[in-house]
Amino acid sequence: MKLFLSRRFDASSRHRRVYSAYEIAYTTVDCLAALLFIIGSIMFLYDDLMRAGTWLFIVGSVFFALRPSIRLARELHLARLGKAARQKIGRDQTTAPTVRPEPSQK
Repeated sequence: MKLFLSRRFDASSRHRRVYSAYEIAYTTVDCLAALLFIIGSIMFLYDDLMRAGTWLFIVGSVFFALRPSIRLARELHLARLGKAARQKIGRDQTTAPTVRPEPSQK
């Protein structure tokens, strides 16, 4: 199974919906991680908030660790969709369709 094929996400409308859902999850996790790090950094400047700031760093780090996991899950999901489509219709959906040349006009 080949992962991270550049055009797999566009193989069908189902592929596009799955890709979009994972991109929303990835972006949400990315924004939350950044926000937690910013807030944690500000809290770290104050002695009485340092412990809470440290916890925000830890939670933010977990969010950053989720990012590649979401990408890998997306690729595995898209690969399974492609495999199911190939089994259903008997051809590879990850390759570009053959384009027939138009007859030349004389």
